[in-house]
Amino acid sequence: MTLIIVTMLILSLVLIATGHLTGVNKAAIAMFLGTVGWVVYVCWGADFVMDRHPAEYLEWLAGREATSETVKYYIYNNVFLNYVGRAAAIVMFLLATMSIVELLNNNGCFDFIKEWIRTRNSKRLLWTITLATFILSANLDNLTTTMTMLVIMHSILQNSRQRMYVGSAVVLAANCGGCFTVIGDPTGLILWGDGAVTASHFSAFLALPAILAWVVPTILINRELPDRLDVAWSPSPYRGDDTRLNRWQRVIILIVGIGGLWFIPTFHNITKLAPFLGALCVLSVLWVVNEAFNRKLMAADQMAQRRIPMSLQYGALQQMLFIMGIMLGMGVITETGVWSDVANWFDTHVHDVWLMGIVAGLLSGIVDSFTIAISNISLYTVGVGDVAVNGSYWSIIVYATAVGGCLLSVGSISGIALMKMEHVRLGWYVKHLTPKVLLGWILGYVVLWCELNLITL
Repeated sequence: MTLIIVTMLILSLVLIATGHLTGVNKAAIAMFLGTVGWVVYVCWGADFVMDRHPAEYLEWLAGREATSETVKYYIYNNVFLNYVGRAAAIVMFLLATMSIVELLNNNGCFDFIKEWIRTRNSKRLLWTITLATFILSANLDNLTTTMTMLVIMHSILQNSRQRMYVGSAVVLAANCGGCFTVIGDPTGLILWGDGAVTASHFSAFLALPAILAWVVPTILINRELPDRLDVAWSPSPYRGDDTRLNRWQRVIILIVGIGGLWFIPTFHNITKLAPFLGALCVLSVLWVVNEAFNRKLMAADQMAQRRIPMSLQYGALQQMLFIMGIMLGMGVITETGVWSDVANWFDTHVHDVWLMGIVAGLLSGIVDSFTIAISNISLYTVGVGDVAVNGSYWSIIVYATAVGGCLLSVGSISGIALMKMEHVRLGWYVKHLTPKVLLGWILGYVVLWCELNLITL
């Protein structure tokens, strides 16, 4: 049965990696792995439980007869729900941050970005939109930030080739910005929730490598653009009937939303509760402020939803289902004991976390950054040495997979969204973007090595 489950994992990874060719949605593959994997596991649960949790199971039985039913109940209550809880905590956090983005967007808070980049100068437009993306993605979900910025870019740039370059820079900025904070990327959030890293240490070591991985390719991308871009500007940002807030009210809502997210690490350190509770708290406060500022429109029954692109709504749901499926799938692999065997093999024959990081980064571009990251994280539990709290292994994997996922446009959900929205072909991306991203990834990796080794010395 372990062989069957591992075979399912390998086939799922192949299908995820070839999703752009087969047209099969990676979220569907992940959900299939997560659900069917646990069905196979529970059908032969007695063997797995007696191998992995014999003492706990006998204590749980408390003298009762061990039957197939009791094994299933034990798996459900003491094994399965633990992995569901971890996955649900990440999904709830994403749901809260995506709702915060929707409230900010509905009140025109992102219109400031469109005003700041009101220029035909390629250098100013490129750096302004990628800087905004980098900062926002450090606080919000990567995909949501990417889609918001791509919508803004698409409404400004008229030339498809220029949109492909700028859109690729936006995806890179989002993935780099998200990887250096514990709330900017699901991988960092998982490590933070598991106690493998602390927020301040994590950001302190990954900030400079992430900035380098973003800045170096963006400089090279800027050279591919003409000095003057083909842009079109509407007389003013579309307001619709959804809000009549003045600029100061929109600034207040933006501060409450982003500032509240900055408070989440402090909330977690004080209460030790799951970070998604802090995100839900921020959402509730922002919701109250939104209704207070828009009370006249609500009273007059004039409140209408600002039109949010269907691609954003579908992409957000897809990401949540994908993460849930992958985490459940990795959970069942963990319970078979395979990851422990793989970790022992690495410790015996490789024993080099930097080499593991390079391999993980390259695989991220081919398969998927989150899938490879969670696979590497599942190999070890928090212990000593490189896998201690704030150990170098965690930082290496997060950086290598987040930036490595940009080596190919199929390496992340954000990249796939760019491919669909701007019709970016994989061959074009490999020719024009992969070498630039690879250079930035290598430079950032070298800087990360210097930082971590100087601390060790």
